Order: sequence, then structure tokens, then C-alpha cells
Amino acid sequence: MRFVTTRTHGVIDYVIGVVLILAPWLLGFANGGAAQWVTVALGAILIVYSLFTNYELGLMRSIPMPTHLVLDAVGGIVLVISPWLFGFAHIVWLPHVLIGLLEIVMSFVTERVPGARATAGGLP
Repeated sequence: MRFVTTRTHGVIDYVIGVVLILAPWLLGFANGGAAQWVTVALGAILIVYSLFTNYELGLMRSIPMPTHLVLDAVGGIVLVISPWLFGFAHIVWLPHVLIGLLEIVMSFVTERVPGARATAGGLP
């Protein structure tokens, strides 16, 4: 069941992107290692592809919403497995898993078709 609008999803995208970038400093794992850079990189990537998504909060609107949702799911999976994949689970893992699961869930509960204003090519 898809009940999250694309507009709401857009707001969540930018918030999660910023949270991912700031998480290492806010949660105390900014040690210059993989734990830090996985969240920073994925947060920046999320913001960039959100800017290019064809939804109400996208600026360039060249990435279709279904593709965006696949990118969210893939990014969420990478985030969930990253503590063990990159060997930092002994330092921190909970924020990566929780935010990754949120990204995966959002990819399944967000509408696949943006509102009419997004597809019309005009800014919201």
C-alpha cells in the first residue's frame, strides 16, 4: 500500500540526506573512518538524486519517480549492511541500520506517480 505522497517523500529525502551527513558528528562517530564516510556519502548522493527527481521538490526533474524509489531501496540496503561490509560494526551500527530500514520502507510506501504540478515541469 502506497500512502506517502511524493511531496512528503521529497521533504523526507532532504531531511534524511542532511541527517546522514551530520550523523557522524551528532552521534559521535566522526573518526574519519568508513562509519563516517558511508553516511556522509550516501546523504550527499541522496540529496543530489533528489534534486534530479521528477517530483514536487526536484529541480532538474530528469529521474523518474520509480527510479528514485529503486535508488532509495538500494541506498537503504547499502546503509543497513555497511557496518559489517566495511567492518565498523564494533564501533557503530544502529544509526546505519535504522536509517537504512527507513529508506527501504519509504521506497515501498511512497506513491510512484508525482502530483500534476511536478510532471507539468513547473516549480512547486
